[in-house]
Amino acid sequence: MESRMEGDAFSGFGERYQMDGKVLQSFQKSFVQVQDILDQNRLLINEINQNHESKQADHLGRNVGLIRELNNNIRTVASLYGDLSHSFAKSIDASSEGESTGAINQKRFRSG
Repeated sequence: MESRMEGDAFSGFGERYQMDGKVLQSFQKSFVQVQDILDQNRLLINEINQNHESKQADHLGRNVGLIRELNNNIRTVASLYGDLSHSFAKSIDASSEGESTGAINQKRFRSG
């Protein structure tokens, strides 16, 4: 199943900047990781809610581990977004300094 973000995460951004393939691939990989974790969190939350509604002791006990897993996943997503933000800022800085290493180069468009 292809995530919506895989195909169009940078479509708007691409109108203004041309991204180096490695940078783009790194961003896409991180976004796919985030989406996978968010999908997993949705399943965890559904199971936690079902266990809570059942009010059975063993199901409620299982929620402790599920909530721990959910919290760890949220920390991982926050860390991935932090890394993405840092990488993006470095790429923009490299572009604004005029480096030709190819991280991001501004592209001009003619209106017509």
